[in-house]
Amino acid sequence: MRRFALPGIIFAAAVGLLALLTFGISGQADTSSIDAQVANGSFPRDPNADMALPVLGGSGTRTLASYRGKVVVVNVFASWCPPCQAEAPLLSAEQHKLAEHGATLIGITYLDSPTSSEQFARQYHVDYPVLRDETGSFARSLGVNGVPDTFVINRQGRIQALTRLPVTAAWFKQAVTPILAEGS
Repeated sequence: MRRFALPGIIFAAAVGLLALLTFGISGQADTSSIDAQVANGSFPRDPNADMALPVLGGSGTRTLASYRGKVVVVNVFASWCPPCQAEAPLLSAEQHKLAEHGATLIGITYLDSPTSSEQFARQYHVDYPVLRDETGSFARSLGVNGVPDTFVINRQGRIQALTRLPVTAAWFKQAVTPILAEGS
């Protein structure tokens, strides 16, 4: 009996330590992420609103701050991304609906060459502004680790909704329509 006592104590201590570690980690949710802030209703400002990004297929730069006063749906995408390709026709259709409300969709390329992005825009009839995130720093500051990611910025410049998945018509109806109705 005595020879099982020491291994039993070690086993019990290990289980206790593991339980304590698990409890400690699970109790430390990241409340500073943009996702967490949007989920709890604190609506963070876009950390990159003043970052000037090159305009795809044109000269000059634009900032998201230049769209303040409008609802802006920001779609981070890449030409090499199959889900981005799949959602492109819906985004083009939604842009027309957004324009009717004085809102707009803005595409942000992510780790993509200008040539590939321009071909994507032509192939999928992208008729909304597209800005190039040449270094990926714009997207990374929004927590983007992959594409597509889509953010809805209200008229006051706050991120009010987001999805880290390809958008759907149902998501637009649920997430964007109420924001469009605010202050209109």
